[in-house]
Amino acid sequence: MVTPFVHRNLPRLLLQARESVMAHTRPGLRGSGLSDQQWRVLRVLGEHGTVETGRVAREAFILGPSLTGVLTRMERDGLIRRERDPADQRRTVVEATAQGLKLVVTLSRTIEAHYEWMESAMGKKKLGQLYALLDELIELEQP
Repeated sequence: MVTPFVHRNLPRLLLQARESVMAHTRPGLRGSGLSDQQWRVLRVLGEHGTVETGRVAREAFILGPSLTGVLTRMERDGLIRRERDPADQRRTVVEATAQGLKLVVTLSRTIEAHYEWMESAMGKKKLGQLYALLDELIELEQP
């Protein structure tokens, strides 16, 4: 059967690209006892310090109810600390503990090495173009 589609399946290609990249990252995450979601939370906290939970959810692409469970497990494991926002007691802020930040530093070495490999395989210019095109696509699709 012929389908009416003219263009390639962009969401599938983006997922396939993500999985290709994550195939190099996941073994290190699993070896450190982290899920993909926990790593995304630690990466956000490693980049931004103390962050309000809503921002963590947005930047780590984790829905609120799922984020609650992820943060509970991470807090239990000593990777993060949660507390009420001193400026607004209705909000909760999250920060990585020393143990969590140590994982960020350790894992970032292998992740950055993989990015350097991609840059050498694709070329710095092409990788830069890929980043720019993805940024443009994200901006285009924003409501």
